[in-house]
Amino acid sequence: MNKKKNVIFFLALILLVNCSFDTKTGIWTGVEDEVKRIIELEKEQLKRKNIKKIYSSKNIYYIEKALTGKIILSQPKKNLSWEMPGLNNQNFLGNIYLSSVDNKFLKKKIGKNKLSLSKITTQPLIYKNNIFLSDDKGTIFNVDEYGDIIWKKNIYKKIYKKIYKNLTFAIYEDNIYVADNIGFIYAITSDSGKLIWIKNHGVPLKSKIKVFDNKIFLINQDNRLICFNAKNGSIIWNIRSASSFIKSQNFLSLALSKQGDVVASTTSGELLKVNSINGNIDWSLNTLGISSAATDFFKSSDIVIINESIIFSNHQAIFSFNLNNGYTNWRTKVSSITTPIIDGKNIFFVTEYGYFVIISLDTGEIISSTNILTILKGSKQSTKITGFIMGSGKIYSVTQNGYLIVSSSTSGKVENYKKIGSPITSAPIINNGKLFIYTEKSRILGFN
Repeated sequence: MNKKKNVIFFLALILLVNCSFDTKTGIWTGVEDEVKRIIELEKEQLKRKNIKKIYSSKNIYYIEKALTGKIILSQPKKNLSWEMPGLNNQNFLGNIYLSSVDNKFLKKKIGKNKLSLSKITTQPLIYKNNIFLSDDKGTIFNVDEYGDIIWKKNIYKKIYKKIYKNLTFAIYEDNIYVADNIGFIYAITSDSGKLIWIKNHGVPLKSKIKVFDNKIFLINQDNRLICFNAKNGSIIWNIRSASSFIKSQNFLSLALSKQGDVVASTTSGELLKVNSINGNIDWSLNTLGISSAATDFFKSSDIVIINESIIFSNHQAIFSFNLNNGYTNWRTKVSSITTPIIDGKNIFFVTEYGYFVIISLDTGEIISSTNILTILKGSKQSTKITGFIMGSGKIYSVTQNGYLIVSSSTSGKVENYKKIGSPITSAPIINNGKLFIYTEKSRILGFN
């Protein structure tokens, strides 16, 4: 066995040394250490393929409640770009204008997605009418509205070929900033994909990326919140949060207030608010409590900031916290796995197991709850909700087995559904009145 390991190490070392890596940035120094790290990453990813996740039924919400009051929605607003995960730094989505989903104007396979390690796919971004997306080989694609490839970029060399890559990226001042689950962070131009700079952080990055005021914000797998300089990738400051044995299969969430304060979640269930300029911690709190000792996987929604409140959900409950001091406004035992949507005085979300829930923004009271999966037939109901979005007063939910379910935001009732085809593993987005869905099989779909 040791002989085999030595042979693999020796061959990998030769390959790494002979690859035409960039020597100017210094990211390919420490060759032997990097080869060892790659071998460990491959081992870890192989283990994850064999993991069977078991969740307690105690944490599954399954209560229906008929709507008795009246839901008032704002006028839908049209957005003309989607430049970062969560749409903006606050992850505030609201009621977005959507013309309809009757016409499928785009259906195109982009990339490969063959490694099948994760059931999470990064949402596409849209900028200057072009669509930016990535596959699990680590290739970023820029495609036009018809799905034709304008350019594609892959920064990885042969030694990383077998490693599954999960990218998070954001567009800021015409550049695309990218981080991955291997530990690389880099910047490329949005018009051509030309590499601007690249850094090997050395530790997998585990959060969605945010860019603000020429700073990049990320959390690595060691629960370290890091602020990078957007101009060259150097570290400005970093904070070590509480360590944890708990793992997360999803991206951890980050949000920034309009004043520039960073709010972050970690795998230990810690929520903290940090000054984005100097990295000083204003407050931190534990959202899991003593029950975290029995949890193997941490799951949470995106953090949403609205005015002076933080809306955040883990696998146990949804919370409202005071942004200024971290005090709990309310806690309700129902949870969301993607971004809660706030419009007017209400919060709208769909649980992982298919309950469309409307709750009061002020009190956390459940106003309505409907099982939307019952519209599917027979065994098709045995699936999960992988994302949702509000478009012109309707909730568009996508499922792991490839369905799009449409519900009324004012009544809570399901209106219709359609079969998309491929499994869907990321939340849909809306841009310029059109709905876009990116499937597990690397197919981009557009509806209007």
